[in-house]
Amino acid sequence: MIFKVLYQEHAEEAPVREETKTLYIEAENVREVRSKLADRNYNIEYVQELSEAHLAYEQQSEDFKVEKI
Repeated sequence: MIFKVLYQEHAEEAPVREETKTLYIEAENVREVRSKLADRNYNIEYVQELSEAHLAYEQQSEDFKVEKI
């Protein structure tokens, strides 16, 4: 499954919507996503499993890239 992760780059800073970043990652579940990203100092706001239709929509973006972790 592909998950969309919304995050802030620095966990110690207060979240600011304009600085929210997105990454896509392949994993079996949300827990695996969080464990794969645990070594990064991210403030993870939201992890969303993408349905086939939503994934097809996201793939149309030029910024779409699945992280290999």
